[in-house]
Amino acid sequence: MPEKMNIAVLASGRGSNFEALAIAALKEDSPARIVLLITDSPGAGALRIAERMAIEARVVECGPKRGAMTSESSFTMREFCIRKGVNLVCLAGFMRIIKGPLLDEFAGRMMNIHPALLPSFKGLDAQRQALDFGVKYSGCTVHFVDGGIDTGPIIIQRIVPVKQDDTEENLATRILAEEHKAYPEAVRLFAEGRLYVDGRRVIIR
Repeated sequence: MPEKMNIAVLASGRGSNFEALAIAALKEDSPARIVLLITDSPGAGALRIAERMAIEARVVECGPKRGAMTSESSFTMREFCIRKGVNLVCLAGFMRIIKGPLLDEFAGRMMNIHPALLPSFKGLDAQRQALDFGVKYSGCTVHFVDGGIDTGPIIIQRIVPVKQDDTEENLATRILAEEHKAYPEAVRLFAEGRLYVDGRRVIIR
């Protein structure tokens, strides 16, 4: 059986997408395994999931500026990933913009999931943006990470109809259920060597 690909996950919060990725990686036919969790928050729920699932976890101080990370923290995360032999970095609710050594090291090997159909409704509060705009469909997007905010090439999207009586909370809940399917699928495709980037297009072989 081929050697499994090593994945690191970056998370800031409760870690539901981290858990979905970790559960998928436990399947016998999974081509990937989660070897590292990195968080910028010592109170992140993702840490409890990592402990329960016996996944190594590291907390890295990223600085006081909201949404930003210091070059020192980027370097530290890169070093942790290199030491674990990481092939792919997955952002799962990591609330800082990736810059510096970490992004440079894993260019083309870093994914994020966003709760909207990109390129619409980038950044924070995507569900609220969708409701305020009055769209009939929203969803989620798995994309490669580049130097912008939710601007990298799109790998997978899943559609979620918007109901007339939707609130931000119940729309987010339905989108999250699709995120838990789409993200493991994108990781599997990457680990199987089936993704090819041609400009802005991601070709699935």
